[in-house]
Amino acid sequence: MKHAFAPTLKNFKTASGTTGRFYSLPALAKQFPSVQRLPQSLRIVLEAVLRHCDGKKVTPEHVRQLAQWQPQGSRTEEIPFVVARVVLQDFTGVPLLADLAAMRSVAARLGKKPDAIEPLVPVDLVVDHSIMVDYYGTKKALDLNMQLEFKRNQERYQFMKWGMQAFDTFGVVPPGFGIVHQVNLEYLARGVHHGKDGVYYPDTLVGTDSHTTMINGIGVVGWGVGGIEAEAAMLGQPVYILMPDVVGFELTGRLREGVTATDLVLTITERLRREKVVGQFVEFFGEGTQSLAVPDRATIGNMAPEYGATMGFFPVDDKTLDYFRGTGRSPAEIEAFEAYFRAQGLFGVPKSGDIDYSRVVTLDLGSVAPSLAGPKRPQDRIEIGHVAAQFADLFSAPAARNGFNQPAALLQTRHLVQGNGNEAGLPINRPTPDGAERQVVEMESNKPMRATAHASAKVPTPTQSSQPAEGQGFSIGNGDVLIAAITSCTNTSNPSVMLAAGLLAKKAVEAGLTVQPHIKTSLAPGSRLVTQYLSEAGLLPYLEKLGFALAGYGCTTCIGNAGDLTPEINAAIRQSDLVCAAVLSGNRNFEARIHPNLKANFLASPPLVVAYAIAGTVLTDLMTQPVGQGHGGKNIYLGDIWPSTDEIQALMHHAMNGQAFRENYQKVSAEPGKLWEKIRGVSGATYTWPSSTYIAEPPFFEQFTLDLAVPEAGVGAVNPYAVHGARVMALFGDSITTDHISPAGSIHPDSPAGQWLRAHGVQQADFNSYGSRRGNHEVMMRGTFANVRIKNLMLPPLADGGREEGGLTLYRDAAGAAHKMPIYDAAMQYQAEGRGSVVFAGEEYGTGSSRDWAAKGTQLLGIKAVVARSFERIHRNNLVGMGVLPLQFRGEDSWSRLGLVGDEHVEVIPDPQLTPQSDAELCITRADGSQIRRTVTLRIDTPIEADYYRHGGILPFVLRQLLGNTP
Repeated sequence: MKHAFAPTLKNFKTASGTTGRFYSLPALAKQFPSVQRLPQSLRIVLEAVLRHCDGKKVTPEHVRQLAQWQPQGSRTEEIPFVVARVVLQDFTGVPLLADLAAMRSVAARLGKKPDAIEPLVPVDLVVDHSIMVDYYGTKKALDLNMQLEFKRNQERYQFMKWGMQAFDTFGVVPPGFGIVHQVNLEYLARGVHHGKDGVYYPDTLVGTDSHTTMINGIGVVGWGVGGIEAEAAMLGQPVYILMPDVVGFELTGRLREGVTATDLVLTITERLRREKVVGQFVEFFGEGTQSLAVPDRATIGNMAPEYGATMGFFPVDDKTLDYFRGTGRSPAEIEAFEAYFRAQGLFGVPKSGDIDYSRVVTLDLGSVAPSLAGPKRPQDRIEIGHVAAQFADLFSAPAARNGFNQPAALLQTRHLVQGNGNEAGLPINRPTPDGAERQVVEMESNKPMRATAHASAKVPTPTQSSQPAEGQGFSIGNGDVLIAAITSCTNTSNPSVMLAAGLLAKKAVEAGLTVQPHIKTSLAPGSRLVTQYLSEAGLLPYLEKLGFALAGYGCTTCIGNAGDLTPEINAAIRQSDLVCAAVLSGNRNFEARIHPNLKANFLASPPLVVAYAIAGTVLTDLMTQPVGQGHGGKNIYLGDIWPSTDEIQALMHHAMNGQAFRENYQKVSAEPGKLWEKIRGVSGATYTWPSSTYIAEPPFFEQFTLDLAVPEAGVGAVNPYAVHGARVMALFGDSITTDHISPAGSIHPDSPAGQWLRAHGVQQADFNSYGSRRGNHEVMMRGTFANVRIKNLMLPPLADGGREEGGLTLYRDAAGAAHKMPIYDAAMQYQAEGRGSVVFAGEEYGTGSSRDWAAKGTQLLGIKAVVARSFERIHRNNLVGMGVLPLQFRGEDSWSRLGLVGDEHVEVIPDPQLTPQSDAELCITRADGSQIRRTVTLRIDTPIEADYYRHGGILPFVLRQLLGNTP
């Protein structure tokens, strides 16, 4: 058909005279003058809507609505956004691949062609979540950790190999190359694309990780979605979003000497959380924005999920071109990239007044101070001079203030651990990979440690050394740093902070400072280029000297893959109920994420991670007290070892070397590595599902039929979407994250998942992690809501007034009697009775990573609805995508105000037409027979979401569409 806006198809020329075609936004502005003042991020979305206007999925009305966007307009229209590509990390990518494989199996069973299921846009999966820090502090750590990684994940990697040969548009970046977002920034993002028709268009994407927004730093529109939404996008379904507000964030001035991009992003995160930008676009502009290099911009974009925004977008300018040159993009690519954005009127950082924003927030870069964030949330910023005092205050503060609720008198408690620490950085009594035994034997000082019960030992001040004499052990206490990790895409993608860490380590070593051997130190950057430029700059040996040896290229500590502490240290923490700390250069520090026994977790820049590892405790005030004692017992202060901006800049040429980037990423297909080459997967268009505890055919299509049953309409018709007689599964407070909901981290042997694995012959040493087993629904549904720190408030208070932690609930039998048991067990009981269940929660339900299993597990547990005060964007969308009703309290209503205790029966009566954001009736029957009725809001936000829900979720909807039976 003829394109409705055909006159907008124009030509542009590059500097060398090459001609390309494009859908011109300046040409569209002749019809809709408001386009010229649209935020740049919206204009890129508008280009995709314009280019894909086919009169069906994307209509001329969609183009008109977005072209005439009003800064303070109502937000009722949805935008069908067709992305250029999709990126996956392996934890979310494997279940997505399993869903695709299951769709092909269904197609084959129905007599359809399996290859009807094929990604319609390029899909890249980067294996970055599987490596764990089992070994550390030794040059052999990388090799040993990768051998363990491949041993644990062989079945998953075999499955990926099948996917590579089964799908034409599915590629894999093998283990050992880096973190998906850094690889995306350095390599996968090409700036602009062009089709066979010669039409150029900007790079856009969605990714199965919330920190996909890192790509916003180079002017790419993209954000994180759940795996189920990404799956629809790669199968040709638009990503539907409500017309957003766009917040302009004006940066003025410049950063002061000694202030890092990490300090800046923690400040922005704190500020924008207060501004409540959830679900909104944030677009940076102003003179301060122009002063920031792309790695700094990418750091800020990366943390968009932490400040709640859909995106943290930076326009394309000369700094973007510099980054493309420095990371090895070809001259032709850069030339086309620049010419395209200039032709679209999208080149350059806007000034104040150039753009119409919904509102404007301003920050003077000169006001930013060195900071950390924690101890439980990334938005809780603390200036470095206040960290020690803040920790001391939170130690005895109630949980409602994010405190630890400990008696203040116990702050100085220390616990003696016998032995010399773990000098070689080797885990005690851990399994070793095949072929690694000899290497392990060669390592020195791997001495067992025994904990003793000196729980009440006191020290005069937490900054004084309390280490026993050589050979007699060491002590740990409240505030002690036990994990110090330079990791995560957020900061390791930024050469300025990585070089700063190396320079600080060099100065610290030269001054005679050391790190205690029991502190688990690790370096796990997001790209091989990081260790290459640190080596060339002569800094890597100094990091290694302090224990920050290369442990792997992956997310590691930031996603809970820190590996375990020694049994003796774990025992000491538990026996004395110590509040010990982790310091990491990551983006998430939610409870139990880093390590189940570390209650305080702080985000910091890489140089501050090194500094706190040396200090050994967050109770040291690094602004006034020494970091440690150097040669001759001399006090060394942070200012003595902090690198200057000039020192960092003098080494920057090592980091931005285009030839080095090209040579590295050529190895993705040419030299992926011997371990990867040894992996062999099955072949064929359909997957032959093995008997595996890692990969299993998902159950989401068990009752699938090509034809959707259309419910009876009219007066007296039964509402097919109503929920009747449901039990309450949980009563949760505020800020329940996807870390709390979705299975993550280690698998406890006595948990339902651990018991299932043992019943299937898996030894505890081979449990691996929940993340690595995301391809097996039997494990994942048993781990849903099983977080060791989650608090189900329907359980009675403990004797001390606190709340029991862990994934427990009170199952109510037919007589109404309560039985405490794991949520999984109760869910199975209710399902056996033919009864659904409901979860109640407070504010910000579902914050955190875009984990599809947080919604998939909820559905498989038979939970029909979640009623909350508010939802985070991605998780709400995923609940709908899995056929779970999200409902929002109105006004001051909440489950606690309604006096719910968990023994009630619940009915939910939504609008039978599932009108977006319509009224729904909540009817609660108490144990005494009395009833409460409240009107809540149905948080199905768009018409397409209503369609997904009618079909039982997005997966059956898309499958019916692909197989030709979608009404």
